[in-house]
Amino acid sequence: MKLYHHPLSGHAHRARLFISLLGLPHDLIEVDLAAGAHKAPGFLALNPFGQLPVLQDEEHVISDSNAILVYLAKKHRRTDWLPEEPAAAAAVQRWLSVAAGEIAYGPAAARLVTVFGSHHNPQEVIARAHDLLGKLEAHLTAQDWLVGDAPTIADVALYSYVARAPEGNVDLSPYPAVNAHLRRIEALPGFVPFARTPAGLTANGA
Repeated sequence: MKLYHHPLSGHAHRARLFISLLGLPHDLIEVDLAAGAHKAPGFLALNPFGQLPVLQDEEHVISDSNAILVYLAKKHRRTDWLPEEPAAAAAVQRWLSVAAGEIAYGPAAARLVTVFGSHHNPQEVIARAHDLLGKLEAHLTAQDWLVGDAPTIADVALYSYVARAPEGNVDLSPYPAVNAHLRRIEALPGFVPFARTPAGLTANGA
């Protein structure tokens, strides 16, 4: 099994983290984004959208980080990470949608400004991030995990960009329940950290 990734991509870390939590043997193949390797014909043959991550598992090629989480949980019959019960499965899917929506256009976009120099409006994306974090704080004040009483792929999907939100000048200090949730994920066996960058509030030691 091969995972095509970049160490500063939160989407790629999302997939790498889950592979590690499952204890699956795999090869990491770093794609040089700065050199445009994700737009080269060889990579586009794997993912025509030219995006990371991509999982190559024998004859199966899975792109999109959330799709990779679902694929791995289903393939290895890990109903602890992706429950079969309809209401719980729907709840996990709801948070996967948040990862693809509010996370992407909030804390992930804010980090893109400082780490990759994107042209998002900083005030707008930081405000979106805090709106999301407020909702997460309220949810996690009442329970340890996003769905049920144990971690699921929903928690994995949200972790990377929330954990590195300070790199986009999004202060996490007002959100104790969110911070406690991040620490619980980091305490899981097999956890692998997401690379830090000297950007945003992290550069000031926050």
